[in-house]
Order: sequence, then C-alpha cells, then structure tokens
Amino acid sequence: MAAIGENLKINSERLWDSLMEMAKIGPGVAGGNNRQTVTDEDSEGRHLFQDWCKAAGCTMGLDQMGNMFAHRDGTDPDALPIYVGSHLDTQPTGGKYDGVLGVLSGLELLRTMNDLDIKTKHPIVVTNWTNEEGTRYAPAMLSSGVFAGIHTQDWAYDRVDAEGKAFGDELQRIGWRGDEEVGARKMHAFFELHIEQGPILEAEGKQIGVVTHGQGLSWTQVTITGKDAHTGSTPMPMRKNAGLAMARVLNKVEEIALSHAPHAVGAAGHIDVYPNSRNVIPGKVVFTIDFRSPDLAVITDMEACLRVEAQAICDAMGMEIEFEKVGGFDPVAFDETCVQAVRSAAERLGYSHMDLISGAGHDACWINKVAPTAMIMCPCVDGLSHNETEEISQEWAAAGTDVLLHAVLETAIITT
Repeated sequence: MAAIGENLKINSERLWDSLMEMAKIGPGVAGGNNRQTVTDEDSEGRHLFQDWCKAAGCTMGLDQMGNMFAHRDGTDPDALPIYVGSHLDTQPTGGKYDGVLGVLSGLELLRTMNDLDIKTKHPIVVTNWTNEEGTRYAPAMLSSGVFAGIHTQDWAYDRVDAEGKAFGDELQRIGWRGDEEVGARKMHAFFELHIEQGPILEAEGKQIGVVTHGQGLSWTQVTITGKDAHTGSTPMPMRKNAGLAMARVLNKVEEIALSHAPHAVGAAGHIDVYPNSRNVIPGKVVFTIDFRSPDLAVITDMEACLRVEAQAICDAMGMEIEFEKVGGFDPVAFDETCVQAVRSAAERLGYSHMDLISGAGHDACWINKVAPTAMIMCPCVDGLSHNETEEISQEWAAAGTDVLLHAVLETAIITT
C-alpha cells in the first residue's frame, strides 16, 4: 500500500476523460453545457455518475431531495464518514467544470484508492447535491439547504420554475426522488473542490486556493414606481422616469460597495423594466441588488445605506420605492482543522497555494452548519464561470484533486 506522501497522486487522464464524457450530456450551443436541475439531461448525468460509482464498488444512497451519496466502506463500522462532492447541474449556458469537477474528483479519489488498495478507518461518501445552481428553481443550494435545516422540504418541493412546474413534481417525474430522510446522515467532515470562478489564482500564479471563508450574501428586491408617458411628447421637467431613478440608485450601489473595499461587492443582476417599450418612459422598474462581503457587519451596513440613499433619490424625484429582502446568507468561516488539512496537503505535494475567500455560494456553505467543512479551489481561465467558454487545464484539475485526495486521507485515517 502506498504511504501518504508526495508520490501519492490521482490518475489525471482518467479524471479528465470523465469530465469530458459527462460534458457530452446536455451540451450547450457554444461548447459548454445546459444540464439544468431535474431535467431529463440532469437525469441522464445522474445515471452515468451512478454507473461509474457502482463500477468503483460503491453503494448508492438517494434522499427525498434527490441528493446522491456514493458510499465506500471504512474499516471501522462505527466511524462517521468523510463526505466529498458538489453538484452536476449547470446554468442554462454553463461550463463543463463548475460543480462537476467537485463530484468527479470525488469519484477519482475512490478509483485511486481502489487502484492502490488503500483502506481508511472512516467511510468515504461522494455526493451530488441537487439544484445547487438555483437557475431553474430559486434559491441556489436548495437541497443542501434542506439537508442543513435552512429550508423545509415541503417549501422546497413547492418552488416553481418559469413554466409553473413544481420542483417536487419534476424530481418525481425524472425518477430521482429517494426514500431516505433528508439530513439524517451524520458527517465526520465535508470537503468540496471547485473552480475558483474568479481571476485571483490565475493572476497570482497559484495552483491551489485554500478557502478559509465564504462571503455572505444579501439580495434586496427594489421596486420603483413612476409614471408611464410618451418619450417624445412629455416635457423633461414633467417626467417621472423610473428607469432614471434606477440608474441613480445603481450608481449609489457602486459607491456603497467601493466604500467598503477591498472585499465588498455590489451590483444589480436582475432587472425588469415596464412597459419596456421603445417610445414609453418606464413607469416601473423591479431590480435586485446583490451585496456580498465576508463580514456580516459590512453587509448590514450596505443594506442600510442602500435603503437610505435610494429612498432619498426617489423622494427627490417624486417616486415611490419599496424594498424586499428576497434572499441571503451569513458569511462562512470554514473549519480550521479541515482548512489546515487542505493547506498541509498542498504543501506536502509541493503545489503553490494561497488563502482565498470564496465570492460565490456553494453547497459547502450550508453543510458547514452541520459538519466540519473546507473547500479547495483551482484556477479557471480569466476567472470566467457561468459561461459556456468556462475553461480549466487538466493540470489544474489534477492538482486540486491531488490535494483533495491527501486532505481526505489525512482526515479519514489510512489503515493497514
């Protein structure tokens, strides 16, 4: 049996081939993927993953939210498992690696252990969390949220998509609603490998991101009501242009985020303009402000500043404004012991690394509430993600998976 050392590495060709094979399911129109949650394409990807896991000697568990759990036995039947994983669902115009790398790296970890006849005290479980992206059914990280007790299962089942189809009904339709109680599983630890989805690692020339924290997030939906009017015949001083008010509010959002530099960010990602006609002054706009920071006090302050500044803008322009908090989660501090296992693995393997704060939400952020958790990140080209041109190198994928392997084996305890 191979000792845990720098010579212990995964099969990078096999990992890459698996990524490319999964990418054939739900192909996008520009080289990426459209494998949205609880669609037929999602089901096909699940079947492929299940077949691979069974071939690796795993048993497959399935809970009532469709979360998949590929189990490899440990030598101690009483030891809690080490969980690894991410998600197989994608954005409508998603890439081949976001989420998928985290699931298939876990599979490669098990295959490597089989190759080298490595046994561990703790069982190891590879997880595919349902509906991480939240693009078809909001919010994101829906099923890991139910697992962690953030959402109720009934509430999750009642989420509807743009066509009015309920999540629970679609999960049942594609055949991936299991019988296992959601959240009943207990974990010794959880590790998630993910592409960075940002430009920092590539810019710094680092192979590994050791994720110490996850940014908190606040979504506030803003509705501004002015008055529809003809764009050509309404005098400028007599207009109540809701679109103009929104533009001024968005400028304030930029100022607010910059005033909390360097880690705070803010923008509007969703905007609806009514009536959205070329020759009608907008009488109503609805948009969502996304504020993020690793400091909860900063998020709270940005929310408060938004309400004060936006209200003042609309009062001065004679328009009504409403605010509704529609989503969010607090910043995350990952488990120090698990984080150190990731850092030690990178150092043992000789990979360049740096500490990172994740700017996006991940399943690990919810699982951190119920088990010691850490994340590993690898670079992605130009920091581009949620885009069909999302790209990583085979070497980056292998380095991240090598670190995952070592961190998991250190935590799971190799036995003879």
